[in-house]
Amino acid sequence: MSFTERMAYALERDLSDEERHAKVGLRVTAITLGWAVIVPILIAYGVTGRQRETEVLSVAASLTLLLPFTAAVVATHGRRFGLGAAYVVLTLLMVLPAVWVAQLG
Repeated sequence: MSFTERMAYALERDLSDEERHAKVGLRVTAITLGWAVIVPILIAYGVTGRQRETEVLSVAASLTLLLPFTAAVVATHGRRFGLGAAYVVLTLLMVLPAVWVAQLG
């Protein structure tokens, strides 16, 4: 394999890395937007419903932790370790709000 063939292969591989990073970024963004929309709606419904919906609040508390952790797994699996680490920290920061939401019921 000549030098030019190796360089062409390396450039082709770099392009696929950029595509993979873009796909991972889109997936993580979709998970984050879903988390930012679904969890507040569930909390509002659980608190302001006719009766206090403890099951809905339990689901909201679970999703408060599960969705950022899922984003961390997706980012880490896509070799975006810095982004994955940020979502791991976000997951750890969401433990107290999840406990608070669980206690609302």
